[in-house]
Amino acid sequence: MKKHLLSAADLDRDEAILVLDTAAQIEAALAGREVKKLPTLRGRTVVNLFFEDSTRTRISFELAAKRLSADVINFSAKGSSVSKGESLKDTALTLEAMGADAVVVRHSMSGAPHRLAQWVRGSVVNAGDGTHEHPTQALLDAFTMRSRLGRLEGLRVTIVGDVLHS
Repeated sequence: MKKHLLSAADLDRDEAILVLDTAAQIEAALAGREVKKLPTLRGRTVVNLFFEDSTRTRISFELAAKRLSADVINFSAKGSSVSKGESLKDTALTLEAMGADAVVVRHSMSGAPHRLAQWVRGSVVNAGDGTHEHPTQALLDAFTMRSRLGRLEGLRVTIVGDVLHS
């Protein structure tokens, strides 16, 4: 399995299907539980590193990590030294010193997750980097289509809206 998820293009078809299948298995395992938690990431630390405002994406990653029993640190640029000029690299080195196992990053700068992956040993997940891409959204969309329509093969997808700025 790959260490980072920086781009949807990083996954071949089989790897993308494995991600979707694993998500479906976790969803099914949680559905039958009174307490919606699995011990999958117990003892691991996930940092949600958000340099842009986000509601659905940040909360979704926080909830997912907590449901997998990870310790979660939510970072907002507004309430940190970034607001005083701390660089992405300085922030990354701080996370590295803290021993973060995974970093979920949302940044307005295209390519920021790729840079971050060079500076930390933990896994980096791209939760949107400017106008570049949002691979986790692509996977979520595929998961939803497959769950509701029963397949992905042969579907035509239309994207409506301001895809360059949303």
